[in-house]
Amino acid sequence: MTREADIQNQIRIALAPYAIIFRVNSGKVRMADGRYFDTGVPNGYSDLSGFRKSDGKAIFLEIKNEKGRLRPEQKKFLETMQKYDVIAGVARSETEAVKLVLEGEKT
Repeated sequence: MTREADIQNQIRIALAPYAIIFRVNSGKVRMADGRYFDTGVPNGYSDLSGFRKSDGKAIFLEIKNEKGRLRPEQKKFLETMQKYDVIAGVARSETEAVKLVLEGEKT
């Protein structure tokens, strides 16, 4: 089974001609000194986000491997984003991601 991190990297490369894409981790991490570091984005925030070069339209992509499922907070985040004029959806491959970005589809 393909690791989601590998799929994310493949997608970032495939989208480079069309979009500026950032990888964002969400949640809290316990530091070595016992303190917590909070990434500052809400739970469920998409794995990849950025904007389409052609028109500046915002992009939110949740990346899953062939068996991956959305967690409830990921589903809620995407549903919230889809209420607006943005590109938001799930991609399991470079092909799906490029299609989402170029066509602006919502899945």
